[in-house]
Amino acid sequence: MSFDDAMLVEMLRRSYFACDGLWFVKIEDRRGLAEAFELDDQVWAVMPKIQARKARELLGIEGSSLADLQECIALKFAAEGHEITVRRDGDRELEVAITRCPWREALERSGRTGLGPEIARRICEPEAAGWAAEFGEDIALEMAESICEGGSACRLLFRRREP
Repeated sequence: MSFDDAMLVEMLRRSYFACDGLWFVKIEDRRGLAEAFELDDQVWAVMPKIQARKARELLGIEGSSLADLQECIALKFAAEGHEITVRRDGDRELEVAITRCPWREALERSGRTGLGPEIARRICEPEAAGWAAEFGEDIALEMAESICEGGSACRLLFRRREP
């Protein structure tokens, strides 16, 4: 049998999203929403390290510039099916605007958009900060806007702190 890359990616992407949602719901059913979020916090604190290191490996990136972060995080967002625009000011600031978020779409399909603002601040923002940390402790992250909080996009601002 032969499968094209797009089919394989879609199968793995769907499995990834389903697994994340399923384990969350099962923990929520058994232990409550607070504990499900607590465990989710722990998982998503580690996930950016795993993803950033794999992206570096796949792309052959050894540096820690904002251009390096841009390339690696773009791979993550492409793999998950996000649509993004990027603006970078040298190695001082990187803005990633997420205009389509499959995680938000999953919340909409499940009728759970009310969880969106808490997910944005408990999961998405720390996850992006984890990515920043993988490219240097001198990179600060600000989630300036969130789709789940009524914004037109999720705007992640990565800034180098002044020495």
